Amino acid sequence: MDQPSGRSFMQVLCEKYSPENFPYRRGPGMGVHVPATPQGSPMKDRLNLPSVLVLNSCGITCAGDENEIAAFCAHVSELDLSDNKLEDWHEVSKIVSNVPHLEFLNLSSNPLSLSVLERSCAGSFAGVRKLVLNNSKASWETVHTILQELPDLEELFLCLNDYETVSCSPVCCQSLKLLHITDNNLQDWTEIRKLGIMFPSLDTLILANNNLTTIEESEDSLARLFPNLRSINLHKSAGLHCWEDIDKLNSFPKLEEVKLLGIPLLQSYTTEERRKLLIARLPSIVKLNGSIVADGEREDSERFFIRYYMEFPEEEVPFRYHELVTKYGKLEPLAVVDLRPQSSVKVEVHFQDKVEEMSIRLDQTVAELKKHLKTVVQLSTSNMLLFYLDQEAPFGPEEMKYSSRALHSYGIRDGDKIYVEPRMK
Repeated sequence: MDQPSGRSFMQVLCEKYSPENFPYRRGPGMGVHVPATPQGSPMKDRLNLPSVLVLNSCGITCAGDENEIAAFCAHVSELDLSDNKLEDWHEVSKIVSNVPHLEFLNLSSNPLSLSVLERSCAGSFAGVRKLVLNNSKASWETVHTILQELPDLEELFLCLNDYETVSCSPVCCQSLKLLHITDNNLQDWTEIRKLGIMFPSLDTLILANNNLTTIEESEDSLARLFPNLRSINLHKSAGLHCWEDIDKLNSFPKLEEVKLLGIPLLQSYTTEERRKLLIARLPSIVKLNGSIVADGEREDSERFFIRYYMEFPEEEVPFRYHELVTKYGKLEPLAVVDLRPQSSVKVEVHFQDKVEEMSIRLDQTVAELKKHLKTVVQLSTSNMLLFYLDQEAPFGPEEMKYSSRALHSYGIRDGDKIYVEPRMK
């Protein structure tokens, strides 16, 4: 059979990892593989190959010499072939079948969607534990074939594949622990529940940037579908509009970590309110949006939750409120303390035998106050002396002699007195 046109895996490998481009280095994940040099392979004893090969964006279209791949790659455990031009699963199989210790394989952004993956080819992937098929537009039929032939698969990445539905596999994949299926268009919860059927051991489900709508599932059903789910990511689930969807997350019996940024339900709340209301509604979680929930923060959030809902009509109060009242009792509303500086005060203005209560702004200067008092005391500003008496001051009135001084700098409070006297000529 003729080799496909384009650059081969082996050609790129020789170019990138030649001593000129990739000198030998010691360190974690690095190693030098120098197999015996067979006749006709002059490059073999000169390649320094690590156990982690990164060959992304190299224009690879085919495998190349399989014997050379086997000779060089016997120690390789991770292989990144993302963003190449591999469009035939047979060529991928030729590479993978000659890397016997491969555990991680990244095939993202290769045009493999038109190629049929046969089970005989998929069998060469049998030892892979982590498989990345992002933006490969891999069909569900391809995914099912892979699942049947990879008995040890633990992590699967299916992002950016334009999925609107999920097709159930004829067999369950008991080994899968993490499914990363972000940036698709999975809207209906009936599609998400199929993932629980296919992957009963799922520990982590990352659904960010889908248009997921309401979680239409009973509590018992959610517990059966996702019995081992420990972490779920629902970032930017555009259809989540009600708190009942959040409450449904409590149905996952082992859930500890939740990510819930960018959903419409939370947009009208402050950052503090969002976090506290979520923590109070999700009593089992230990991490929210990537941050640990400390014991003290949980108690503060639950007490906040009680006070938040205490004035709501009975029909609008969530069930969680009653649970928390049973735990903490009915709490008193927090006292409202306004720490902002006063902008105005009420003082007594004394002039001769007259006393008049006035409200004055504290952001004005002494000169401006004099202008304000001019019509009250019938004195010109140049002929006016002002004295301020703090009601608690032991030293008597203080002359307000500096025209540009702001009134707030005197510490004037409600009930204090200002005396106006004519300037003696």
